[in-house]
Amino acid sequence: MENCSSCLVWYFLTLYAVAFMVTDAAAPVNIIVGSHVWVEDPKLAWIDGEVVRINREEVHVRATNGKTVVTNFSRAFPKDTEAPPGGVDDMTKLSYLHEPGVLQNLATRYELNEIYTYTGNILIAINPFQRLPHLYDTHMMGQYKGAAFGELSPHVFAVADVAYRAMRNEGKSNSILVSGESGAGKTETTKMLMRYLAYLGGRSGVEGRTVEQQVLESNPVLEAFGNAKTVRNNNSSRFGKFVEIQFDKNGRISGAAIRTYLLERSRVCQISYPERNYHCFYLLCAAPLEEREKYKLGAPQSFHYLNQSNCYDLDGVNDAHEYLATRRAMDIVGISEEEQVSFPNYSSFRGIYRACHQIITLDRSFQEAIFRVVAAVLHLGNIEFSKGEEIDSSVIKDEKSRFHLNVTAELLMCDAKSLEDAMIQRVMVTPEEVITRTLDPESALSSRDALAKTIYSRLFDWIVEKINNSIGQDPTSKSLIGVLDIYGFESFKHNSFEQFCINFTNEKLQQHFNQHVFKMEQEEYTKEEINWSYIEFVDNQDVLDLIEKKPGGIIALLDEACMFPKSTHETFSQKLYQTFAKNKRFIKPKLSRTSFTICHYAGEVNYLADQFIDKNKDYVVAEHQDLLTASKCHFVAGLFPPLPEESSKSSKFSSIGSRFKLQLHSLMETLNSTEPHYIRCVKPNNVLKPAIFENLNIIQQLRCGGVLEAIRISCAGYPTRRTFYDFLLRFGLLAPEVLEGNYDDKVACQMILDKMGLKGYQIGKTKVFLRAGQMAELDARRAEVLGNAAKIIQRQTRTYIARKEFISLRKAAIQLQSCWRGITACKIYEQLRQEAAAVKIQKNFRCFVARKSYVTVHLSAIVLQTGLRAMTARDEFRHRKQTKAAIRIQAHMRCHRAYAYYKSLQKAAVSTQCGWRQRVARRELRNLKMAARETGALKEAKDKLEKRVEELTWRLQFEKRLRTELEETKAQETAKFQDALHAMQMQIEEANSRVIKEREAARKAIEEAPPVIKETPVMVQDTSKVDTLKAEIDNFKALLLSEQRAAEEARKARSDAEVRNAELAKKLEDAERKLDQFQETVQRLEEKLSNTESENQVLRQQALTMSPTGKALSARPRTTIIQRTPENGNVPNGEPKIVTEMTLSVSNPREPESEDKPQKSLNEKQQENQDLLVKCITQDLGFSGGKPIAACVIYKCLLHWRSFEVERTTVFDRIIQTIASAIEVQDNNDVLVYWLCNTSTLLMLLQHTLKASGAASLTPQRRRSSSASLFGRMSQGLRASPQSAGLSFLNGRVLGRLDDLRQVEAKYPALLFKQQLTAFLEKIYGMIRDNLKKEISPLLGLCIQAPRTSRASLVKGRSQANAVAQQALIAHWQSIVKILNNYLKTMKANYAPPFLVRKVFTQIFSFINVQLFNSLLLRRECCSFSNGEYVKSGLAELEQWCCYATEEYAGSAWDELKHIRQAVGFLVIHQKPKKTLNEITNELCPVLSIQQLYRISTMYWDDKYGTHSVSSDVISSMRVLMTEDSNNAVSSSFLLDDDSSIPFSVDDISKSMQQVDIADIEPPPLIRENSGFVFLHQRAE
Repeated sequence: MENCSSCLVWYFLTLYAVAFMVTDAAAPVNIIVGSHVWVEDPKLAWIDGEVVRINREEVHVRATNGKTVVTNFSRAFPKDTEAPPGGVDDMTKLSYLHEPGVLQNLATRYELNEIYTYTGNILIAINPFQRLPHLYDTHMMGQYKGAAFGELSPHVFAVADVAYRAMRNEGKSNSILVSGESGAGKTETTKMLMRYLAYLGGRSGVEGRTVEQQVLESNPVLEAFGNAKTVRNNNSSRFGKFVEIQFDKNGRISGAAIRTYLLERSRVCQISYPERNYHCFYLLCAAPLEEREKYKLGAPQSFHYLNQSNCYDLDGVNDAHEYLATRRAMDIVGISEEEQVSFPNYSSFRGIYRACHQIITLDRSFQEAIFRVVAAVLHLGNIEFSKGEEIDSSVIKDEKSRFHLNVTAELLMCDAKSLEDAMIQRVMVTPEEVITRTLDPESALSSRDALAKTIYSRLFDWIVEKINNSIGQDPTSKSLIGVLDIYGFESFKHNSFEQFCINFTNEKLQQHFNQHVFKMEQEEYTKEEINWSYIEFVDNQDVLDLIEKKPGGIIALLDEACMFPKSTHETFSQKLYQTFAKNKRFIKPKLSRTSFTICHYAGEVNYLADQFIDKNKDYVVAEHQDLLTASKCHFVAGLFPPLPEESSKSSKFSSIGSRFKLQLHSLMETLNSTEPHYIRCVKPNNVLKPAIFENLNIIQQLRCGGVLEAIRISCAGYPTRRTFYDFLLRFGLLAPEVLEGNYDDKVACQMILDKMGLKGYQIGKTKVFLRAGQMAELDARRAEVLGNAAKIIQRQTRTYIARKEFISLRKAAIQLQSCWRGITACKIYEQLRQEAAAVKIQKNFRCFVARKSYVTVHLSAIVLQTGLRAMTARDEFRHRKQTKAAIRIQAHMRCHRAYAYYKSLQKAAVSTQCGWRQRVARRELRNLKMAARETGALKEAKDKLEKRVEELTWRLQFEKRLRTELEETKAQETAKFQDALHAMQMQIEEANSRVIKEREAARKAIEEAPPVIKETPVMVQDTSKVDTLKAEIDNFKALLLSEQRAAEEARKARSDAEVRNAELAKKLEDAERKLDQFQETVQRLEEKLSNTESENQVLRQQALTMSPTGKALSARPRTTIIQRTPENGNVPNGEPKIVTEMTLSVSNPREPESEDKPQKSLNEKQQENQDLLVKCITQDLGFSGGKPIAACVIYKCLLHWRSFEVERTTVFDRIIQTIASAIEVQDNNDVLVYWLCNTSTLLMLLQHTLKASGAASLTPQRRRSSSASLFGRMSQGLRASPQSAGLSFLNGRVLGRLDDLRQVEAKYPALLFKQQLTAFLEKIYGMIRDNLKKEISPLLGLCIQAPRTSRASLVKGRSQANAVAQQALIAHWQSIVKILNNYLKTMKANYAPPFLVRKVFTQIFSFINVQLFNSLLLRRECCSFSNGEYVKSGLAELEQWCCYATEEYAGSAWDELKHIRQAVGFLVIHQKPKKTLNEITNELCPVLSIQQLYRISTMYWDDKYGTHSVSSDVISSMRVLMTEDSNNAVSSSFLLDDDSSIPFSVDDISKSMQQVDIADIEPPPLIRENSGFVFLHQRAE
């Protein structure tokens, strides 16, 4: 609060000073002493500081690091000291659109993990080098879907959405150009673009894979064959990729294609340290041993095309694993199928044999053929040549080269001699003869390299074509969105032909980019209706002319040099120096004879021309073409189709530079035919680690990406643009009189600018456009005004201090004077005191004398008064006593008279009631006797019943078919369970037999073990016997040892057998347990089967009874005996159950026919009653004592008619149709709430009344299992015997008292009616909730962000305007509260159950919480201090409403706002930097996740007091926790989900609602006098 109050005091003092300050119209000042500026720094690129001195053109700046920098006046740029602490999301909103301002804004946002920033409609994406999954989940896609560009925070999804909407609305193709240097994240950005486009218009592709998935799955293959390590990136794309995503007319993805451009072919043959060749070469060298042996490959160091650089491995990359991953990726994209070879018809047996042999010798897959070609390129590079015997001839150098030649020929399946001749010989065709000449070794090496580049280029083109065929294209598509992923501008220490081509491409793209930016500027100016005709457009056409112009461009001169055999790089360089000596874009270095410098848009690049000629040569050699076309490998021959005859006779020169230019021209034509969108990817550091922002690196990439060029174009026009409100808010203090006047915003801005004397600005429809430097001038004026105001404040403060010192001195002087005067006063006081003492003594004595005389007189008077008052009191008491006695006598007399009169009236009333009741009873008896005589009515009812029976006959037939199918299904299930039971019993028996066998084997092994043999001493007679016995003893000892070992093994076998026996015993127990479960299952199935059989039997007998041919059978009394067994659980004692039929038993066969007519008339009467009931409930019957009349009447009628106990009735369907028709109008909340109350009450009554038939005879466990599902509840209703629909009328059972009711065994229609009623209750509840959501949704979008304060509130003293503004701020919240009040009143008026009302408002408050919280996290302008106060005041309105609604109706609705409450509470607290992470997570915001807290903390900005967010340590701790969560696979989405489910069940309603007493419900007037509804008049005693 102290911080808040101090800020307010400073604010008002400033306004006070400005109001009394006189400003003059001095000359415009840009930078003055005290201004904050940016100056250049060699390490940090730019550093900020304060101007301390200005010396003509020199500016002395004290930097923030303490150093003093002296720079030129033109190199100092003003700094915006009032820039938001979190930066701006669109850099066109910067006050100063210059290089340091852009860099600072990007650095600020990158520190907060805001990696995306707009520059107009250009998106700058900085690679975070860490996972940010919350930015790319489905919730985020849903937020950006259909959102206006710039409405939400910058995102790659916003660019994709704009492109998609433009394509859908305008019907024109769009393109998204993703550029940046290696490692900037172009590929990942492209993936996110395709993911979002698939989200908008996704279509399932081949084998369940979407087109987007197939395109992404092709990336590993293209990276393996088109990516390589460069100086700045380990996985740099050396080709351009343009992904065309095709859409149909409905905006759905119908196909895709990958177009590749500008493959760097020269890399195949020439690389330099520390770069590598294409990845596929190293992957193949790390393949499994058998594959390397098959291709005769070794280490990469042994191949010439790879060992030109000492870099063979990449950090953190295993080439062996990558090889297997590439093979799997090739399988996915369709490069795995066997080759399909077509041959001509062979007429001879020899031709057929050759064809079969060719098929056998072919490799079996495309993958094998691809890697065979890659291996051939490696071996081809190891072929070396030496001088031959003849002049200018060459031969194979040695046996090693001969070996590689043979391996190459073997892999390419061509003749080795032909391959050799194709590299060292050339055939020249002349009109006279064909001349064959040999090549020198240098030319032979060039021929070898040309062959290698041609083979690899054709292979890469084939892979791309194969991938496109796998993805599938839509030839009928007329609209597409293309995503271009191409290498960015490159400038190294040593730049060669590759960098020249790449930078040429980027010059072309930059020209396209400049034209687009200039076009956007024009559209902005046209939209604002300002003059822009004099703005000059910056173009780089002169650089393009320097490179590609014919005939004098660099590429043309290079092609010319390549066509002359004796041209060297020195002659080529000299040609360039001579041709472009006067070109301002071309610079000749002073110390080099073979290099040149081109001034590109991104800076000067020095190129070494030493290898330009060699790298540009690309001969289409006829010998190479013929050799590979004739290859026996179908795959290789397919890469080189036969050329036309005239082009195959001789070698034709082909330039890589010219082909490069043609492909680039084709790409530009494609881009020019689409509407472009730009994404510039930036790599923040070269160590590829997060949270490191290298300023120099970023500035270089912004220059190379053309962002600074776009800013330059903007600066050429009006770089600073401010809305009228923002302009007045910032510069209104320059002219306080303008703010005090009642001027329009546009006029006020014009007056301020005119007062400042600015020229050249423009005022549009909604914005002020300022020229470069004018914003700084206005800020300087503003700083001057604020400085003068500060001086006034200082002057007033010093005055206050001086006056305070003066007052203290004056106070001291007064105190001295007071002391001296005090001493004098003491002396005078003593004299006066003595005089006063004498006077006081005299006074006291005189007082004593006078008082003594007065006391004597006073006592005498009191005595006299006491006597007189006592006499008067006695008289008064006597009078009151007499009056009280008289009043009591009168009261008793009047009471006796009134009691006698009351008794007489009571006796007369009782006599009158008895007489009237006797009269009513006689009348009722007379009516009953008359009704008994009306037999004609019975005959008509019987006729109607017969008609109804005939109508229902065909329904019974249909039911019989359904029952038959059900029997078959259940029989199949029973058979399956019996088979399973039988199999399990077999397994148990086998297990038992194995256990018994093992036990017997163990026992036998133990018994058969021989006993231990004891030695017995023997007396010997001679030596021979002794020797014999010794030998026998030795034999016995050996035998004993063997038997002991056998016994030991037997013991071990026994122990093992016991262990196995225990395991088998456990298995046996498990099997027995499973067997018990199976038996229980089979028992339940048998019960269901028996119930089904009994139901079928009942249905058959009903069919016979009601069929037209069954009348003769129904003439006598019939009963059906259904035998129940004790196992089925329905009849405990096994006694037969007699099912009574509908017809009555009579003795005369002809009597039933005579009774048909009364039965028909009875049925018609019942139908009339149902019609009357339906007609009655279609009206709004209202409520009686808070109970819905319609629900009570429906329940009483159904209960009286016994509709719950019949098998067939239409009354339930008619009631449901009535309810459905009543709620067709979904917007009528009164009707919806009325039927919500009726359906819930009726459902509660049914829940307490109905029970499934047969439930009483089931055990509790079976009762629960059978009623657990809807089918179980329905099947219970079908098990009972059928009852007559009109039995209650014939038996004369009339409900006398409702207290006598008990639970009713319900049939299938009643149970179905209950289920339908439940569904309608849920539907009505959902409609009411959704209607409320629709009404408050538009207001929630206005409630999340506070409306901007009007300009009138900026002026001091406008209290009335502030009050009006404050009232306007809270208006939207009050509208929501008003809507909630209306719904609450409607629900109370219709007596909706409080339980359902609480559920509605709980879900609505949860919806408010989700919408407000998600909007707060997605829009940075909402995460401000003032907006937090606004939302907090609105939440206070909702809290007051909850208190007004009371807990009975609001429930826990207020608790549902916990997320937005804690988030807003965090926004409005002061001293956030002092809060620790523990305090924030445990005390302030315990409900919010770390991702949500991090989002709020990084997006927070204070527009009111200038406070800061949490400390950087807390932010770092949050990042660590977020990283741990992402590693633990915890969901990192910070958005909330809206719950639209039904939050209650039927049991919840029956438990929460109070019991309804239906006895005292008054019948509606429509049925009150009807004789069929007499039972509704009965009352409970």
